[in-house]
Amino acid sequence: MNRREFLITSSAAGGLLLLPSCSTFMGFANGRMNIAAIGCGRRAQANIKAILSVADSANAQFSAVCDVDRKRALESAKMIEMHYEAQGYAHKIKVFTDSDELLENSWIDTVVISVPDFSHARVGIAAARRNKDIYIEKPLTYTIEEGQELVREVRKNKLILQTGTQQRSSLYFRRVCEIARNGLLGDLRKVDVYLPIDFGTGTPDPMPVPDNLNYEAWLGDAPFKEYTEQRVHPQADFSRPGWMQIEDYNHGMIANWGAHMLDIVQWGLGTEDSGPTMINATSTYEDRGLWDVHTKIVAENMYANGVTLHLHALEKGNREDAGIRFTGTEQWAFCGRGNFDSSNRELLRWEPGESDITLYKSTHHHRDFLDAIVSRRDPCSPVDVAHRSNSLCVLNAISAKLGREIRWNPKAERFIDDDMANRMLKDMRLRA
Repeated sequence: MNRREFLITSSAAGGLLLLPSCSTFMGFANGRMNIAAIGCGRRAQANIKAILSVADSANAQFSAVCDVDRKRALESAKMIEMHYEAQGYAHKIKVFTDSDELLENSWIDTVVISVPDFSHARVGIAAARRNKDIYIEKPLTYTIEEGQELVREVRKNKLILQTGTQQRSSLYFRRVCEIARNGLLGDLRKVDVYLPIDFGTGTPDPMPVPDNLNYEAWLGDAPFKEYTEQRVHPQADFSRPGWMQIEDYNHGMIANWGAHMLDIVQWGLGTEDSGPTMINATSTYEDRGLWDVHTKIVAENMYANGVTLHLHALEKGNREDAGIRFTGTEQWAFCGRGNFDSSNRELLRWEPGESDITLYKSTHHHRDFLDAIVSRRDPCSPVDVAHRSNSLCVLNAISAKLGREIRWNPKAERFIDDDMANRMLKDMRLRA
């Protein structure tokens, strides 16, 4: 018996829940869930560590990593191997630099996708077509049509997909959404979302491509641009990468923090299978060299039931003020990262009863994902919900790029009498 088996058996003897071997239900190789990390950058480090902290109790293990930057892949493999060595046993991690090559291996059961936003769909759809369960970083996809395709592939193959919108695993956000959904604020009238802004300057001067980076593979289907480190990611550390501020690769704060906050808006309104009918967004762009995403975005959205959604841009340095305020005819309630508030503080002590609406409860986003794989039920941030939340982000990005109001049919997932906007459902690099 190795240490992993000992830990699981000991937990059962101590009266804790004993999860059955995954092989009992799933036929996992070696009786364990083998996980691979695709993308080994900043967010990947956090995802890997979070899963390592709970993997033993789900009979799961990391067995492979992949990154087009071989240096990052090797560093992540070493980090995982050192984790297992500290637990008392050796476990060699296989290193890949090509995600398609990794996905061809049948012994890999589950993938954690933390590649840049514009590559989410390509890697996610490829993983779904090879029957891998998926943890994928937010925002779900770069375009709305990509999201639709990913939903189809995941559902067709009966897979588990968890999106990295981890605010759903926070008491603060869940409780305020339950307060809103149960009518404790009165009839909902307005939602205000407060988002941080992007700032700083990127240097566009071309540089030689590092030997450890397959830059052509990193670009994928994005337009070719000469390599510079601030276009891709730092070579010295895992700090914030430059691609997060370039429109060819992502949509800026509306899809960065917006992916989290607008997901909670959908949760609190009960519109997780729908969205607004009118979107009117405005972006502020500044001369920041290489970095060309908006610094600020403000918007008004309207839902069919008359609820309005307002986006506000915070000044830089005020990220602690980011969050969502639900306002009804009687009260308001606010939720942020690590805090909540209300015009009636007694509401914050409220807990739903048997006859009240209760929302999905998760206290650990990554453990919830592993539990969902074992049970074969949807996790707290499943693919359909994530697609609708991401669509809300992209809809506002489209309106801001077009510089005008747009009308949306959430059932058909098409714009109304707007050919240019509908073209942007597939290609967000179009210019009006």
